[in-house]
Amino acid sequence: MRCRPSTMSSTSLNILLFTVLCLLVRSNSQTVHKRFEYKYSFKPPYLAQKDGSVPFWEYGGNAIASGESVRLAPSLRSQKGAIWTRTPINFDWWEVDVMFKVTGRGRIGADGLAFWYTTARGEYTGEVFGSSDRWNGLGVIFDSFDNDNKHNNPYVMAVVNDGTKNFDHKSDGATQLLSGCLRDFRNKPFPTRARVEYFLNTLTVHFHNGLTNNEADYELCFRAENVVLPRGGYFGLSAATGGLADDHDVIHLLTTSLHTTQQAGSGQQISSADQQKLSQEYQEYQKKLEQQKEDYRKEHPDEVRDKEGEFDDWFESDGQRELRQIFQGLGQIQDVMRDLHKKVDEVIGKQSNSLSLLSAVYSHAQGQGLQAAPGQPAQMPALPISRQDWDLMSSNHQLVINTIAELKGFIIDVARKSDALLQGGGAGAAGAPSPQLLSEMRDGINVVKQTVAGVSQRLSAPPPAAQALCPSVSCVSAATLLALLGAHLGLMFLYAVYKYRKKGSSSEEILLSDVCVHLILRADIAPVRAAKLLLRLFDDVSEN
Repeated sequence: MRCRPSTMSSTSLNILLFTVLCLLVRSNSQTVHKRFEYKYSFKPPYLAQKDGSVPFWEYGGNAIASGESVRLAPSLRSQKGAIWTRTPINFDWWEVDVMFKVTGRGRIGADGLAFWYTTARGEYTGEVFGSSDRWNGLGVIFDSFDNDNKHNNPYVMAVVNDGTKNFDHKSDGATQLLSGCLRDFRNKPFPTRARVEYFLNTLTVHFHNGLTNNEADYELCFRAENVVLPRGGYFGLSAATGGLADDHDVIHLLTTSLHTTQQAGSGQQISSADQQKLSQEYQEYQKKLEQQKEDYRKEHPDEVRDKEGEFDDWFESDGQRELRQIFQGLGQIQDVMRDLHKKVDEVIGKQSNSLSLLSAVYSHAQGQGLQAAPGQPAQMPALPISRQDWDLMSSNHQLVINTIAELKGFIIDVARKSDALLQGGGAGAAGAPSPQLLSEMRDGINVVKQTVAGVSQRLSAPPPAAQALCPSVSCVSAATLLALLGAHLGLMFLYAVYKYRKKGSSSEEILLSDVCVHLILRADIAPVRAAKLLLRLFDDVSEN
């Protein structure tokens, strides 16, 4: 029995992918150890104490701390504020999760906020988003104002400085940034998040757009390798406003230290004597707890809430912990597989579309794949519609709709007039329509014919050009106008001569008419001059 090669290849590929994913998950779980650092974190509730201070942190400038958030810069003009850790960090690799909200009334905000990791704490009213310029370390900047007018904001970028460079505000740091991504973080329904990870000289920033409340809805903003940062730096957050103003609120900042297997193994080692002493103390405390529980049961026998496993439910056993870890690992594998399936489907779809389009174009170029009818040329396969074609099609569609509306109006008018004609004919004695109604009906039918002819010409005409040309207007020149004026005057004088001769006018009038004809027929005299001479002759004759 022979198996199909495609079935075996797909099965082996799935097994290989599953094995690689399992190995990756296992290797990541073994090589990276995370530890929450509470001295370099803050979160609600009770973020600020009664005196307004934040434990292990210092803030200044226009920053305001409350129980739920830290407002670095309020929605007022020219406000700056920052918050910094009191002590430097004592670990090399770290991951920081920042949850913040930037809200404002306007469509455009300013200026933005920044996350800092520097060797020294910056100022609280500095020039770079509320912090000091020429910093030594890393700055992840969330810029919301477009200084260079390139329409590329809001923008998330990372800038590494060695303490000798000034930040270029005019270009929004375009020539100094390490990497970045275009993400909108203003006026979102849910808080926006950013996860900054620095592990093994690799900087990775994931971004949560704040459109959903799902904590796992992160997307990769950028990833940069070979990033060397100084050790023992300070964490900080700062914000600033300019002519435009937004509220810059930071809800929490959670810091997690990352350790490799070697670093975790080379930590503080507890001696065997200390381990034995600690285990003995633990057993003694456990015995005392059991004795106190038993004494309490004897003293309060009437209480029904006495359950043997009441306190045991508060703690997690070893088996439950292992089972939970297994379920978490399986859930992570399932999430990774789902993401991989989604990405593979997208890639396969794009690849199939590209291949089909390329094959059609290639077959057309070779003259093989396109079959045309006899006497008709082979046509190019239809490519995806462009923006210009779409605009042209929509304009033609709108033109057809308007023309149909006009036709509808004309048809309604004709129907109304025909109804009136029929009603008038039935009321008359002989039933003959009036001439006025017949003429109106004839005019309406002619207008409908003209409109239909115009619509047919519009539909059969080629599509208009991208830019409409100005209509050419033919103006009458001055020479033509004067020639027409002279001809008009000549006709008038010829008519006058004919009238005078017919009535038998005097010799002076005949002589005057001959002079008029002579002046008109001469080509060397301008029409205006001839008109003036004729008027003068008429005045002389009238005076005599």
